[in-house]
Amino acid sequence: MTDSHDNTPAVPSHGNHTPAVLEEPIPNPGLPAHQWRPTDVDERAEKRAERQVAAMFGLSMVCALLFVVAYFTLEIGDNFDTFMGLGASTVALGTTLGLALLLIGIGIIQWARKLMGDHEIVEMRHAAASSQEDRDATLEALALGGEESGIGRRPLVRNTLIGSVALLGLPAVVLLRDLGPAPGDKLASTIWEKGMRVVRDVVGTPIKASELEIGDLVNAAPEALFPTEENGYPEIEGVPLQVEKAKGAIIVVKMEPGDITPGEGRENWTVNGIICYSKICTHVGCPISLYERTTHHVLCPCHQSTFDLADSAKVVFGPAHRPLPQLPLAVDDEGYLIAQSDFTEPIGASYWEREKQ
Repeated sequence: MTDSHDNTPAVPSHGNHTPAVLEEPIPNPGLPAHQWRPTDVDERAEKRAERQVAAMFGLSMVCALLFVVAYFTLEIGDNFDTFMGLGASTVALGTTLGLALLLIGIGIIQWARKLMGDHEIVEMRHAAASSQEDRDATLEALALGGEESGIGRRPLVRNTLIGSVALLGLPAVVLLRDLGPAPGDKLASTIWEKGMRVVRDVVGTPIKASELEIGDLVNAAPEALFPTEENGYPEIEGVPLQVEKAKGAIIVVKMEPGDITPGEGRENWTVNGIICYSKICTHVGCPISLYERTTHHVLCPCHQSTFDLADSAKVVFGPAHRPLPQLPLAVDDEGYLIAQSDFTEPIGASYWEREKQ
């Protein structure tokens, strides 16, 4: 008589052959007795675990709210340091967001371990190992190859091979120099100087303050990059010219004078609502000029750093850490915009030595 509860799979018959029983690859060792969790047998433990998981999610919500509070209450670029040279805004935002994510993860793990269904399952799979014949043949081939190479009895060859491979790391280190020289103090000054006119980029024509209208943004450059007999500046060519163009690039914006909040000591750096900043983003040095006239925000297209030109070009969004350097402006006897001096701080992207300048 056939046992109706026999679960052993059988291979279908072919022709007149008797069906063969499909044997398991290894004997079934069976499963140990199920170990019940405390939350499975104790209602109080279950409720306690439920409260713990809910507390984790609740604390995550609190951290998310604290993130929003920190975002609106802490200013970017606070001068005081709180941890490893990082400002209060950076530490607060990173800590609250990190804890919010961490608590969600811990809560889900606890939920899965203590409250979700808990039972064992068995899933059959084919053998993962090769046959013993294949493994023996592979080991034999490897041994034969090692013997024929002579690496075991030729230590000089072996050791020099190891040394040559190890020293391959040195060229990689040396090639890192091709990333470019350290800036040193090269960004601490530009070609701008007192009395130098502000001219339009590319064409080199000077800009009269009376020509600009509210909402205008002009890409400009120092007059020294466009030498003529009249202005008397020396000719610059080649790489030095490109370097000075990159360092001296500026944007000139005109807005309502009442919209400008001058920084400390910068009350006379503007001319009737005309204000000037470096065109080089302080994140990684991309050129910026995407201007939104109603908010006075300018956007860097590379990584979306946003600066408020009405408030000393402070960072309002994105990865940039410093405001755009401001060029102090004045007008000459003919009404043309001129620089009062060079930038009073290094221009360009952030770098390690910048704090010392």
